[in-house]
Amino acid sequence: MLRAPYASDPARSRGRRHAEAPAPTRSEFQRDRDRIVHSTAFRRLVYKTQVFLNHEGDLFRTRLTHSLEVAQLGRSIGRSLGLDEDLIETIALAHDLGHTPFGHAGQDVLDDCMKAHGGFEHNLQSLRVVDKLEQRYPAFDGLNLSFESREGILKHCSKRDAQRIEEREPGGVAARFLAGGQPSLEAQLCNLADEVAYNAHDVDDGVRSGLVTLEQLEEVPLVHRHLRETLAAYPRLTGKRLLAETIRRMLSQQVYDVIDATRAAIEAAAPADAEDARTKGPLVRFSPDMRQASTELKRFLFANLYRHPVVQAQRDRAEQVLRELFQLYLTDPTRLPADFAGDEDHARACADYIAGMTDRFALKEHERLTGRKLIAA
Repeated sequence: MLRAPYASDPARSRGRRHAEAPAPTRSEFQRDRDRIVHSTAFRRLVYKTQVFLNHEGDLFRTRLTHSLEVAQLGRSIGRSLGLDEDLIETIALAHDLGHTPFGHAGQDVLDDCMKAHGGFEHNLQSLRVVDKLEQRYPAFDGLNLSFESREGILKHCSKRDAQRIEEREPGGVAARFLAGGQPSLEAQLCNLADEVAYNAHDVDDGVRSGLVTLEQLEEVPLVHRHLRETLAAYPRLTGKRLLAETIRRMLSQQVYDVIDATRAAIEAAAPADAEDARTKGPLVRFSPDMRQASTELKRFLFANLYRHPVVQAQRDRAEQVLRELFQLYLTDPTRLPADFAGDEDHARACADYIAGMTDRFALKEHERLTGRKLIAA
């Protein structure tokens, strides 16, 4: 499908922080995607928790498989809307590069440990990874991604953090958080595809784990509808096939809903081009009914899966691992690798090092430094 007038155009990118000659065979957004795929931080995502710790089962989602699912959903929706698929894929693959080991438990611990040092937020850390921490090129730190990719990676940002970024980069990727603008439509789509993906795969992983059941999920209208439709079409269907078909139908309805609701919003706003689209408010959206249905599913997962005693017990131990690691590095810089030990902002270096760890490396490092094994890997 041809790119729509309101889509981001790589030929009109706002550019990179460090000027580079164009690639002869790739657009600017394709080049960004390739740099992400070849980055160290991207490879680490395969060993970082989504909900279940990486070693708890080979078939549970990780940050890597989650990112791939977001990219697939995003490209499918974006293709129907005429958006730039390469930019969508780039943002989707990079949006969790700054996530800590042990999922949101790690983020919460590092934020608490860093309270006196500026805090920690995984979206900011993802930007920090692509701007500074990746070390691959001789002329600059980071991956030197385009403005549009970096803007999409910075999904959330507090006013305080936005002001700090704006001081370093006037009119840059944080300016919209201060001026009240919107990111590109591709970035907006990745935010929604992220929600669609994790709702669906957390249902899948939750049932496969045995921590929630399809019977419980029938309380949720979005699941109930598609489970009933599946059984009406296949009365004898059970087990994995029943679960998979229910989720497939649920995903399809959400995808079609986003396409229809967004297309209607774009037609009503009539943006002249990609820059004009940023001024029209958020245009990529669910319909009101689907927004409510998605919110109800999230509430169910929070109450019954994310706060399940088994998940919470692992979360508590994971938090202890990271909290103790942070204190060990903070009190003795020689425990850090040379690349981090010499950083003037020692506390930030500790957070950078820990955030870059995989689940299993964090456990091994904690055991090496303390002599204790809190989680059996």
